[in-house]
Amino acid sequence: MGLVLSFINILCLLIIQLSFLADADGIGLNYGLVADNLPAPAQVISLVKSRNVAKIRIFEPNHGVLDALQNSGIEVIVGTLNADIANIANDPNFAKDWVQNNIVPYAPTVKIRAISLGNEVNPGDLGSMLQALKNLDNAVKATGFSIPVTTTIGVYLLASSYPPSQGDFSEAAKPGMQQVSGFLASNGYPIMVTAYPYFAYAGDPEHVPLQYALINSSDIVVRDGDLGYANLFDAMVDGVYAAMDKVGGGAVEVVVCESGWPSKGNGDFTTTTLAQTYNQNLVRHVTSSGTPRKPGNKVETYIFAIFNEDQKSPGVEQNFGLYNPDMTEVYHIDF
Repeated sequence: MGLVLSFINILCLLIIQLSFLADADGIGLNYGLVADNLPAPAQVISLVKSRNVAKIRIFEPNHGVLDALQNSGIEVIVGTLNADIANIANDPNFAKDWVQNNIVPYAPTVKIRAISLGNEVNPGDLGSMLQALKNLDNAVKATGFSIPVTTTIGVYLLASSYPPSQGDFSEAAKPGMQQVSGFLASNGYPIMVTAYPYFAYAGDPEHVPLQYALINSSDIVVRDGDLGYANLFDAMVDGVYAAMDKVGGGAVEVVVCESGWPSKGNGDFTTTTLAQTYNQNLVRHVTSSGTPRKPGNKVETYIFAIFNEDQKSPGVEQNFGLYNPDMTEVYHIDF
């Protein structure tokens, strides 16, 4: 009986992994709601469908958005608030209630890609993350739905990332990431990562070539052993893969749940031309090839964001959108 159960567990894990990878191609969009002038969710979902985009990410389980997604065929990554991480970790009943309120009513008619515990979590959040992941995963599995449960980190958790093979988590983040990677690997779930070449370029333009940041170079800029990098996006992703490998998560898939370029807010670093160039190149790149470290794996990627959001911090944070709130384009992207 033990051997039969072990085989069944392995088979279920393989099914989860294959179902996740089967839908891994393509570009998604982040649907942020930090604004007071956005169109109704039904209009936004119609806009997304009209652009042949099949994936979105939301940062919290907004029921208006989830209602609009029903029977749309669009997949969604659903986030929890960072403030809920501790509650989910400390109270399994809180996790059950969260799933019952935000997942169960929608899972039959909405394609829920994954649930992300928090966004751009910090080393302090990682201390309780393993228990939170377990509690939320158990709550989801108890409903009979198969939905990956993961978290979202930023590349800032890496203490080193150059060259990419030297990617390694900071000492503060490493213990938590060892636990998280073990959970994700054992379940066949991905890790969500935010990766912004813009910030690297704007922070150090003397040492980060613009064309390298824009995915606009055909020349190798960074040589890492036998691997060559022509763009910073790939270097960032492979840096995370290297860091995950060092904490036992080498088999965990990296999903870039945020990347983009602001169209204004920081002088010549932020123009519509630069934003359009980066995002268009990003679409073409991730839908056609993998990274040097993982050439056979296209990187599932979500552009930030659908709209400019007027209640975010002034400056670049308000200007990552592909669209204005009136649904006119800030600039055009072909998907």
